[in-house]
Amino acid sequence: MSDAQLIGQILKDRNIILKGGDIISNGGGFTQVPNFILVSKKVSVGAKMTYAMLLKYAWQNDHCFPGQETLADDMGAGKRSVVRWIKELEEADFLKVKRRGLGKSNLYELNLTARKRPA
Repeated sequence: MSDAQLIGQILKDRNIILKGGDIISNGGGFTQVPNFILVSKKVSVGAKMTYAMLLKYAWQNDHCFPGQETLADDMGAGKRSVVRWIKELEEADFLKVKRRGLGKSNLYELNLTARKRPA
């Protein structure tokens, strides 16, 4: 049994059915998002999706500097929404934006660890 089939069987046993065959290669892969992002009340659902998309680019290319228009297009959203979501993520310390200059896309540094709350 392949890894994909094993994962499919485990999910089926948990009442989750994935249609479409090989879950990894058919959809062009997958992106793991840290749970602390998924459950965060600091940012909106749009900001969480933006974080996931940035992770997608980073895992594919070992770096992450997609243009905001590319992000917006891939997400089916407007550029202004993407700018707002990136700002949310930055204010929540989930990422840092490094501006690379006029005419160049920003470099995004993603924080993959949860910050511990002060006692």
